[in-house]
Amino acid sequence: MRRLLDIVLAFAALAVLSPFLIVIGIAIFADSTGNPFHLGWRVGKGGRQFRMWKFRTMVSGAAKLGPPITGRKDSRITRVGHFLRRTKLDELPQFVNVLLGDMSLVGPRPEAPEIVALYRPDQRKVLAVKPGITGRVQLASFYESETIPEGERADEYYVRRLMHRKLRIDLDYINNRTVLSDIRILFSTGMSVLRSFGRNWRTSI
Repeated sequence: MRRLLDIVLAFAALAVLSPFLIVIGIAIFADSTGNPFHLGWRVGKGGRQFRMWKFRTMVSGAAKLGPPITGRKDSRITRVGHFLRRTKLDELPQFVNVLLGDMSLVGPRPEAPEIVALYRPDQRKVLAVKPGITGRVQLASFYESETIPEGERADEYYVRRLMHRKLRIDLDYINNRTVLSDIRILFSTGMSVLRSFGRNWRTSI
């Protein structure tokens, strides 16, 4: 049931949003040279690594210029990238990952291999299900990068202060999730994105 819902909604979202996705891609390309998409490595169900699709929000080659976790004023983030990150529109290409079977619409936060390598054995239970485009953790950390103090190395702060709390939330989600709870998360995510888009669009024009 969950996989069927994933496929139907992901396909519908890509079909409806395709003109909007093209506009975003053109805006990224006009703002900074390079591929409008970023395919970063993430760890999925069972520990299998996959390439997660996102709109590129940083300068080309950003991975070689700094840590995998970004803070509020990371100099690698482009002008268009700031807007996409604040509104979460950079996540839209992940519907492709849902169709490919790498991700689900709702699930634990997908993490990079270097972060997953730090998990304790009990925390690796979070890899029992597919990661999600959204989830309880993603909703709770909608503006996470803005909470990282200036002067802190973002990846070190993340591991020290944020990672373990997020894993507790994701493990609780896995133990108690239902189709109905996933639908509620999807609805809450949609409302959060619309509010954020409206707020950031007004401040950017």
